[in-house]
Amino acid sequence: MRFAIYLPPSANVGKVSALFWLSGLTCSEQNFITKAGAQRAASALGLALIVPDTSPRGEGVPDDDAYDFGCGAGFYVDATQEPWSRNYRMYSYIVHELRKLVIESFPVDPSRIGISGHSMGGHGALAIALKNPDLFKTVSAFSPISSPMDCPWGKKALAGYLGGDAADWEQYDAVKLMLNRGWSGPEILVEQGEADEFLRSQLKPDLLTHAAEMGDVPLRLRMRVGYDHSYYFISTFIAAHLEHHARYL
Repeated sequence: MRFAIYLPPSANVGKVSALFWLSGLTCSEQNFITKAGAQRAASALGLALIVPDTSPRGEGVPDDDAYDFGCGAGFYVDATQEPWSRNYRMYSYIVHELRKLVIESFPVDPSRIGISGHSMGGHGALAIALKNPDLFKTVSAFSPISSPMDCPWGKKALAGYLGGDAADWEQYDAVKLMLNRGWSGPEILVEQGEADEFLRSQLKPDLLTHAAEMGDVPLRLRMRVGYDHSYYFISTFIAAHLEHHARYL
C-alpha cells in the first residue's frame, strides 16, 4: 500500500495533530496532494496530512473493468466475499494498520487525529469516525455519499464486497450509524456543491441532514452555489475544513 504524508514545520519540534484524507472513486493518494492545495494551510495550522490510496493494487489483487468497483474503488469496507475478502480490507487498513504505522513512524499525537474525505472518501470518513469516535476526534466531508445503501454506487459496492444481505451493509452507512450510534464529538462539517452532477442520484445530502436531526447529531451542511464534484470545489474550501479540524484538535 502507498500513502502520502505532509508534515508541517512544527513537527520538527514536537508531536502535531493530524488529518486523514480519504479520496474518492478512481483516485489514488496523488489526487489530493497535487490538486487540493492543502499544504499551505496545514503548514500554518501545524496539521499533518495523511493521504492513503483508495484500494489495494498490484499483481495478484483482484480487479474489475468498471470504474466503480475493484481497484480505485475500495469503499473503505472490509470485504467478506470472494475474491475480494483477502485484499479489500480498507476499513481495517485505515483504522488499525495505517493509523498505527503513522503514530509509530512520525511525530503525530494519537489523541489529536481527525478524518475527512471526498465522495466515496466522504462516505468512508463519516462511517469510520462515527464507529470510532475514540480514535478520530473530528470529521468533515466534501460531497459525501451520504447513504451507500440508498444509491447505485453504494449498492453495487456493498453487494459485491459484503454480499446480498442489506443488514451487513448498515455498519458502513453514515445515515444508519447516525441513527444507531449518534456522535458526541464536535460539529460535523459537510460541504456540497449545488451544481454537482451526482447530487440527487448518488450523494443525497438530505438523507444525512434528516438522520442528524433524528439522531441529535451536530451537523452543518453548506450548499455551495455553482460548484460541482471536482477538485476546484475542494481546493476552494479545503482551508476552511482544515481550520475546522485544527480548532478542535
